[in-house]
Amino acid sequence: MRILFCGDTFASARGSLRERLPADEFCVWVDRTAAPPVNETDILVPMMCRVDAAIMDALHPRLIQQVGSGLEGVDLNAAKARGIPVANAPGAAGNPESVAEHVILLVLALFRQLPLAQANVRAGVLGGPQGRALAGRTVCLWGLGATAASLARRLRALDVQLIGITRDPRAEKVAAYGLDACYGHDERTSALSRTDVLVPCVRLSDATRGIIDAAALAALPQGAYLVNAARGALVEYRALYDALASGRLAGAGLDVFWHEPIAPDDPLLALPNVIATPHVAGVTDWSYREIIDAVAANIERFRRGEPLMNQFA
Repeated sequence: MRILFCGDTFASARGSLRERLPADEFCVWVDRTAAPPVNETDILVPMMCRVDAAIMDALHPRLIQQVGSGLEGVDLNAAKARGIPVANAPGAAGNPESVAEHVILLVLALFRQLPLAQANVRAGVLGGPQGRALAGRTVCLWGLGATAASLARRLRALDVQLIGITRDPRAEKVAAYGLDACYGHDERTSALSRTDVLVPCVRLSDATRGIIDAAALAALPQGAYLVNAARGALVEYRALYDALASGRLAGAGLDVFWHEPIAPDDPLLALPNVIATPHVAGVTDWSYREIIDAVAANIERFRRGEPLMNQFA
């Protein structure tokens, strides 16, 4: 079968899938402003590229298979109208566990001013900068799913106060996540007002797009932090930039962006209180092993005409 990667990002995922399916033909559409390298494909794999009706009509894929969980870049209605099945591969434990590790990396890097510390080593400066201790701070997990559960287990060991925001703040969730407090969406201002580190853990949808807006950021205490490894569009860009540039937010750790890859000259990246990584929170050996196994298994099921796993359209 012919498998077309729509985009040249996440090279390790492409390489791993090639290894799993050595008999298949693989193509990569690198330049989206140019014509695709083929006129049709059996399986279209989006790699951070928008797959709309025009692309479907140009390539005539028989399956659109996402590597990972996010399907916001695929026009599901257009796929359904054309009878093209769409599936994802959310992974099992590896992805949320890996994302949780990366979130903690960003939190600690912000609190200890890691970029400045590295610059001081190169400049021969000893004993600076002074960092901030994470222990005793309040971390708010906005959204209580698999990633939040992985984060909660790790954060409890770091002696933080742990609170959550969720649609259904029942006592069972407080117990399951080990939260010190849990708030409903209508109580989010109260939760944010006591938050030192805000970590969005919700999926991107029409309901959650821009959910962290100027009002939400203003509700945080002076000197709070935002760490986002979920989706960039959960946060309003302008509101975040203004809060960081003014010093109201002490810093932000970002692994996801509004347009990916983010432009190297984006003004946000020039701010000294921003630490950015290139969408690698879930890019680990454990996470990718599970995800690529699931993608390859789904392609084999499609080849045999069997029902697909995680089919959305």
